[in-house]
Amino acid sequence: MIETVAEIPSTNAALLARVREGEAVPEGHWLVADRQSAGRGRAGRVWSDGAGNFMGSTAVQLRAGDPPAQTLALVAGVAVFDTVKACAPAIADLRLKWPNDVLVGHAKLVGILLERQREAVVVGIGVNLAQAPEVPGRATASLAALGFPVARDAFAERLAAAWADALLRWHRGEWPLLRSEWLVRAHPVGTLVTVKDRDHGVIMGAFGGIDEEGVALLRLADGSTRAIHAGDIEMVGTDAARD
Repeated sequence: MIETVAEIPSTNAALLARVREGEAVPEGHWLVADRQSAGRGRAGRVWSDGAGNFMGSTAVQLRAGDPPAQTLALVAGVAVFDTVKACAPAIADLRLKWPNDVLVGHAKLVGILLERQREAVVVGIGVNLAQAPEVPGRATASLAALGFPVARDAFAERLAAAWADALLRWHRGEWPLLRSEWLVRAHPVGTLVTVKDRDHGVIMGAFGGIDEEGVALLRLADGSTRAIHAGDIEMVGTDAARD
């Protein structure tokens, strides 16, 4: 079911509030906004209401035996990547960037945000269909500007179906296959990247893929491998960025 609202501060915040208040938010239910008033504007970033873009959230009910919850960000990436490809088959240089972006070239097209409330995870997805926010120092793209006009509601229907299939597979224990699918769609293993690490500053190395829990691996010049649990990964020589 896709529930559409004209305007809301944040679809993620709204679903988190429902979960917190004890409301049952079934899997497969999407909250989609025509406009979000609090989606941007923080930390000095340019505000954009996202009119014409896809801005929606859905909830996952965690069960005993599920894969690690953080891997849902990567599963969502696969679902939205495949939805974009289905809507714009001729799009070039589309790729996933760990942990939660879809890029066209070096420009951000999609962002994904996971937030947990008790045994539920709210998955928020934003896709630049009609417009790309102008963010200083950050390259962004929209499908419309690339020559692929896609109606928001049609995109929502396709994404809901792709997500339902991916989530069912995740619950069934198919995370290893989904992990392989993510890697095929991502920036290649061996890509030179930098990581902004809170403890060690900026680290450069080669992207080494992701482990069984969805953690990024960075191969350093000394031959060692470092696990990256959180941080901003950027391809060297680009201005791509993530929220």
